[in-house]
Order: sequence, then structure tokens, then C-alpha cells
Amino acid sequence: MTPRTSLRNPAASLCLAAAALLPLASAQAACMTDEQVGALYAAYQARTPAANPEGLSTADGECSRAKFQALLVKQLGAPVGYKAGLTNPAVQKRFNADAPVWGTLHKAMLLPADSTVEAGFGARALYEADLLVRVSSAAINQATTPLQVLAAIDQVIPFIELPDLVVQAPPKLNGAAIAAINVGARLGVVGTPVPVEATPAFSDRLRDMEVLLMADGAEVDRGKGSDVLEHPLNAVVWLAKDLAKQGLALKPGDLVSLGSFSKLMPPKPGMAVQVIYQGLPGTPMVAAQFK
Repeated sequence: MTPRTSLRNPAASLCLAAAALLPLASAQAACMTDEQVGALYAAYQARTPAANPEGLSTADGECSRAKFQALLVKQLGAPVGYKAGLTNPAVQKRFNADAPVWGTLHKAMLLPADSTVEAGFGARALYEADLLVRVSSAAINQATTPLQVLAAIDQVIPFIELPDLVVQAPPKLNGAAIAAINVGARLGVVGTPVPVEATPAFSDRLRDMEVLLMADGAEVDRGKGSDVLEHPLNAVVWLAKDLAKQGLALKPGDLVSLGSFSKLMPPKPGMAVQVIYQGLPGTPMVAAQFK
């Protein structure tokens, strides 16, 4: 699985758009400065809590995200896909948000199944049940329904996401601030891909699947496919539309993380976790351990 993608840095245009929305005399925050984003990135690299981005509008968050992503690209290379975040209404409520956001995924973030990961892999380390899909056709950018998305992907992939909320006070984050921190993308453990069937029946299985999050053999949470925007592939529909607004597009080989099917949970040293997808062919699962 060697995804291909490219990313045009929209930082300058986004910052100009953000500035245009604010009155000249406004006391509101604007796009984070290069120095602020540099400090955020330094904290991310050091796995220490950073100052919370505050007072950001949606455009400010997007502009700040572009600057943060440019630093990621310098270290990790071009993205291999995207992370759709806040696609679960329960998670939106937790962060006082009313719409999804997105960040970029990079190859070094994606770990093989059964990986052992430090429990303190980030400043505010968490784990959750997620799912990846792999793009097989650029037609995905015109998709408006889950069935149209199915026709433009070739794999769904079990995924334990390991996000890092990175800031000093995660409960104070909102949608714009979460965008600014690249939606907390840090690591994730990738399971064995499941071939896609571009049929209504397979679409229904994705919508109706039960996603179990296990820790040390005990169930700690579960969700349904429909918990993500009523159908998990609606996250891809939303993402493609939002990328298009910024002159970006999904490409064959891109991976897309669909969002949370469970609560975000803190890892502990010695813990073994699994995500099981009941209802998908073969009942796929993916496992990881923390040290």
C-alpha cells in the first residue's frame, strides 16, 4: 500500500481571506503568526503541551492549519491522505463545534498492525476506533452519496487512531483551534485492508456495522457506522467538498480517516487495545499495545 498525493500549500490565500473578513480595528484574533505556529510545532515535536490557540475564526483556523502543515511537510514529506475530524456529533458536542474539520496524514504517522507504541506518544495522547478508506478514482471528488464514494474507493482499512490534542487545555479547544493543530493527527495503527464491494449491500454493512473498542480484553466503548454523519462515507463526501473550496482534491492512492466511532480514551502503559468491526466481511479487527 503506497499511497500517492500532493498538497498545494494554501497558507497565503487563506490568510488573506481571513484578514479580509476582519474589520481593521477589530480586537479579534487572526491567523496565527509564524512565531505562534512555530512554537506550537516545537511543542508538538517535544511532546509537551502547547498554548491553546484562542479566538480563531474558521478562516483563521484554516490559515493556521496551512502553516502548521507546511512544517509537517518539511519534516515528514508530502501527505499520504487526510483525516476528517469532528464527524461524530458526540465529538462535535465535546468540542463545541457544529461542523467537521480536516487535517493531513503522513506516511510516518501510519504504523503496522500489532505495533507497540509508547503510552506517552504525545503531549495529550489518546486512542480511538476509526476507519480508513483508500481512494481509487478521482471521480470521488464529485461523489454526493455513499454509493458514489464506494465506486471510487478500493479498500476499507481497520484503524486505531492515536491522536494528540497537544495543547495545555484540550477542553477549551473548538473547531477552528482543532483545525489549527491539524486535527491532532499524530499516529495510527493500520490493519489488514478489506476489499470494497461497490454495492448497496456493502454500503448498508458500513452504515450498520458495530465498532467495538476493546482494552485488555474488555469492551470499553462501541459505536455504529451511522454515528459518523449518518453513514461513514458521508465523511468523504464532506471532505471532498471542503478540499475543493481550497483548490485541493483527493487523488488515487490517498487515504482518508473517517472519524471517531468511539470515545477518545487515554492510553496506559501495558495496555492492549483492539478495534473490531462487526458486520463487515470477515469481522476485521486491528490491535496495538502500549508500553
